[in-house]
Amino acid sequence: MNASVQQAIASLPVPEEWTWRVDVRPRRRTLGIEVAPDGAVVFAVPGDAEPEAVAAAVRSRLPRLAEEVRRRRVGADEPIKRLISGTEFRYLGRRHRLKRVSADTVSGSCGVRLRQGWLELVWPVTAAEGGRRIAEWYTACGDRWLAARMPPLATRLGVEPRGVVARDTGDWWGACEPDGGIVVHWAVMQLAPALVDLVLAHELSHLRVSGHGARFRHQLRLALPDVDDREKWFEDEARHLWRGAVR
Repeated sequence: MNASVQQAIASLPVPEEWTWRVDVRPRRRTLGIEVAPDGAVVFAVPGDAEPEAVAAAVRSRLPRLAEEVRRRRVGADEPIKRLISGTEFRYLGRRHRLKRVSADTVSGSCGVRLRQGWLELVWPVTAAEGGRRIAEWYTACGDRWLAARMPPLATRLGVEPRGVVARDTGDWWGACEPDGGIVVHWAVMQLAPALVDLVLAHELSHLRVSGHGARFRHQLRLALPDVDDREKWFEDEARHLWRGAVR
């Protein structure tokens, strides 16, 4: 089935420079199209999907999909941070400067804390270790903040997620797990709360609707009536998110 669907999509005028793949997901009932931050496309199809029907659905979405891929590829260059005092890091939309401090001034396992507007990092460490510790700090903060933030959104959407955590989700900003858990990339915690809510609401909506069609959009608007404006804002901001690269 995968090969047949892949051949059907390959017969369409899909730009040669695109990176794309077909992912067969037996639990799906409709076609889903996912675009990674680097512009790669995943066509998620049900196990019993008809190749001709998938091709027709993809053809109808190609213009909008092409614009989304273009936007993602424009912003695909990942920011790289230098771990020197004064380097800027964001948390929940606020800008903070890095301060390298001695080990006896910061408690906690990751050696990072936010204090008086500064993001303090225990020094000396290698660049790789420092980047890992800051990512760990974002993750720990995200776990706490997301757990408190999610219940009102879940109530508006009428869903009961098993929980939410911040993790490194690779190319995706969020994920809805098979057991009903929600995962958000720790890098999202750099964004303003309204945009973190967008990622949360998006994944929560997938507890009801697997695809991204009209039913999904309706579900998402139950939580965020201004979702279109937030998505445009997110597109502008997401390309600037730091995801751990240091030098």
